[in-house]
Amino acid sequence: MEKRKLGKTDHYSTVAIFGGAAFWDITQSVADTVMEQVIAAGVNHIDVAPQYGLAEERLGPWMKRERERFFLGCKTMERTAEAAWQEMHISLKRLQVEQFDLYQIHAITSQEDLDVVFQKGGVIETMIKAKEEGFTHNLGITGHGMQTPKLFLQAIERFDFDTVMFPLNYGLMGQDAYREDALALIDACNKKDIGRMIIKSVAKGPWNEKPKTHTTWYEPFNTPPYFQEAVNFVLSQDVTGLCMAGDITVIPMILQACEQFEMMSEDEQAELIEKGKAMEMIF
Repeated sequence: MEKRKLGKTDHYSTVAIFGGAAFWDITQSVADTVMEQVIAAGVNHIDVAPQYGLAEERLGPWMKRERERFFLGCKTMERTAEAAWQEMHISLKRLQVEQFDLYQIHAITSQEDLDVVFQKGGVIETMIKAKEEGFTHNLGITGHGMQTPKLFLQAIERFDFDTVMFPLNYGLMGQDAYREDALALIDACNKKDIGRMIIKSVAKGPWNEKPKTHTTWYEPFNTPPYFQEAVNFVLSQDVTGLCMAGDITVIPMILQACEQFEMMSEDEQAELIEKGKAMEMIF
């Protein structure tokens, strides 16, 4: 599987990043089976958060014995320095590790949310302290929503983040304002050597009243050809990689699509962006 440099971290991440949300509510034995698939595919980057149900606990035994195999990113949704510091240590204990490779401010969705981060006593103080004291090597920020790229353009001007994580798919890129902001963010991150991780790459649309067939909060594509098309589109952008969807049943298809990734031409991308204009947004 292709690997790409994760900004100034100097780590080369596989284009498929394992998303711990898939371990929301499963047994250890099922988690073990999935982790064997992930390792067999050569994935070398894990992203997890305490908000992902049982994920930290299920990954803990694997991190204890396979720590050197993976670049480990964790997150906090706490917005005060004190609460974030406490949560960070809980995550370290659950994951059975002494440090993260990347610690991220999780789920920034509004201007108010971003401003709180940088207030006196805000979570940014814990991020800085965590890096200074060796609990993490790198710092990042993640978010979801239509405003995320625009907010992150501000965030990377206000602080020297090592990575960003934001939504991108051809449906979102079919929205003119989102596409403009996303491309501007990618360009700005390139100039600052900031790693660019993508979420929601295989989102088809919102569930609305349809019966949920997957554990993802959005409806994902559910056949290999559509997965391949969605993955090819995202990885044809100037990004590091994509976080796999939070459903263990679609992980094999995403792994296969990442292994078989082929760069799309500008015309092929434009065709999908045009198609995306008619898609219903998940936010």
